[in-house]
Amino acid sequence: MGFAGTLALILAALFAGAALYVSVAEHPARMTLDARHALAQWKPAYRRGAIMQSSLAILAGIAGLAAWWELGGELWLVGALLILANWPWTLVAIMPTNKLLKATDEQDANESTVEMLNRWAALHAVRSLLGLAAVICFAIASQFLR
Repeated sequence: MGFAGTLALILAALFAGAALYVSVAEHPARMTLDARHALAQWKPAYRRGAIMQSSLAILAGIAGLAAWWELGGELWLVGALLILANWPWTLVAIMPTNKLLKATDEQDANESTVEMLNRWAALHAVRSLLGLAAVICFAIASQFLR
């Protein structure tokens, strides 16, 4: 599989795992709180998670492109493009909601804030799917699932 392919698979799996954790554990737990506390928890979690996930997406994408260059095979390229697609998806689809949530003062949080948090979660779930799809591509390309 080569170093780049192994690295792409590992980094994409870390990204997908983190994104999936947010979608199935962290956010549902957050939403058991009232609007004010849910928003107060979302803000630092988002700030920390964004740094980690954005770095993992870029590094996995670069490693996937390197594996494609080194080993050939369209699935390396497809996996790299899927994991890198998290960047434009985040900037175009998720960022407007992020900005609204970040601009909302916790004391002003209300039902509209809850709706925005739920919208954010649905948009973030796409990141989980993109990450999982990239992992599958990399795993098949590496013959891990063959």
